[in-house]
Amino acid sequence: MARFRKLPLGLAVSLLSWIATAHAEPGQVDNIKEAFARLRTCWKPPPASQANPDVEITAIVTFTRDGNILGHPRITYESENATDNDRLLYRIAVMEALQRCTPMPFTGGMGGAVAGRPFAVRFQLRKPPPKPIEKRAWLTTTIR
Repeated sequence: MARFRKLPLGLAVSLLSWIATAHAEPGQVDNIKEAFARLRTCWKPPPASQANPDVEITAIVTFTRDGNILGHPRITYESENATDNDRLLYRIAVMEALQRCTPMPFTGGMGGAVAGRPFAVRFQLRKPPPKPIEKRAWLTTTIR
């Protein structure tokens, strides 16, 4: 503890400014949750008129420290009910999503933490929840 008291003022100020810049700037990805959220915003599934909207596809992708893709993404899962046409359309959509999202703007700490580590990213078309059954007042019977 006594060592830190003897630091020159200039060194202490530069150390504090370095710590302050280590925080995420707006738009930078600082954790895994933000990385997956960013990937979701880049995902544009094929139109339902061309492909089955119930298809799910999972890709393994690895990033470098600066947010670029390391190697080649690999498809590890596709829905059983997908046709060959669906598979092709969804694979193209996954690769386009990865192109839109890279380089991923990682913070320095996040880039160091994820560099070379595989991400399993599941892409699917989110279906809206079913509409509730409407109850109409004139159709309900009441006993008095």
